[in-house]
Amino acid sequence: MSLADFRGEVQAWLRERLDGKFAAVVGTGGPGREHEHVEERKAWEQELARGGWVGLGWPRDAGGRGASIEEQVVFYEEYARAGGPGRINHLGEQLAGPTIAAFGTQEQKDRFLPGILQGTDIWCQGYSEPGAGSDLAAVRTTAVMREDGWHIDGQKVWTSLTQYADWCFVLARSDAGSERHRGLSYLLVPMRQPGVEVRPIVQLTGTSEFNEVFFDDAVTAADNVVGEPGAGWRVAMGTLAFERGVSTLGQQVGFAHDLDQVIAAAISSGAVEHDAVKDQIVEAWAGLQTLRHSALRTLNNDASSSTGVEANVSKLLWANWHQRLGELAMSVQGAAATVVDGDGFSPLQTMFLASRAGTIYGGSNEVQRNIIAERFWGLPKDRA
Repeated sequence: MSLADFRGEVQAWLRERLDGKFAAVVGTGGPGREHEHVEERKAWEQELARGGWVGLGWPRDAGGRGASIEEQVVFYEEYARAGGPGRINHLGEQLAGPTIAAFGTQEQKDRFLPGILQGTDIWCQGYSEPGAGSDLAAVRTTAVMREDGWHIDGQKVWTSLTQYADWCFVLARSDAGSERHRGLSYLLVPMRQPGVEVRPIVQLTGTSEFNEVFFDDAVTAADNVVGEPGAGWRVAMGTLAFERGVSTLGQQVGFAHDLDQVIAAAISSGAVEHDAVKDQIVEAWAGLQTLRHSALRTLNNDASSSTGVEANVSKLLWANWHQRLGELAMSVQGAAATVVDGDGFSPLQTMFLASRAGTIYGGSNEVQRNIIAERFWGLPKDRA
């Protein structure tokens, strides 16, 4: 099938489904809006699965479709253009599944991958902790092996969509007395048990996309450790590597939609008549093209040509770009941007508020710059 034919297939499938039963979820979900149509978006995951669109880029021997990078790019672009809702199981499809496929045993693949591919098992990520966010190697959550399996105690924070999740991949310290990268294990933990408590964190938008999670003698089976016990750092870094996948191009098409809304607001308010605003809009458009070409170049790099910091550069680029766009969105509306009507924040107000966190979550700007300086430029580590 040619790429053009594949694009037509994607467009036709999305158009049929999103104009019909799932019309209510079009454009819903996403940063600051994860509370929208949760049950409908869960059903949408299963509809995507029936259409063969979950695990699109997974290898066929893991149950995926084995799509090329070009085909995956097409899917994410068309998905965003069609107004496909924010994916409620992004962490399962894009992170947990590929990690289990790459590092897990055959028994683990047989146990966990079908639920992700069918859209029935929702996953969350248990990495960051108080005092161990950007410095992930400082995790203090513990895991102790006993007769009935791993017993987990500790706290995770900034865990996305945890209130809806069935499973969590947890990085925990399993070797007593170990430090930093050593002695960590990568565990798959069921969320619906007495030893797990989820507390929502209320954000600037008034919603709770993120949560605190408390493990109080939570238990998971002995064989639910991915990789060797105590060698979880390698697996955890493998998971993070999957975050630089082609879905970032879909994110950028979503950014293009945000930019279109800002331009429409500038025209409506008359702000577009000012040369300074025109310059900012052009700068935002040019910045978006830079994001796209940077992502495409990264995806086309093979291991031999990789600098090892492409994902860090990408994070700096898009986080700062989106934050500036949010500020422009408020500027072009003038005083109206400060008014909230009875229906709550407008889409542009929500986008502005959610964009403020972009330079912090997923590794703050300062952390990204340190990594680039140390790994690419060879500068000495900060010992402060």
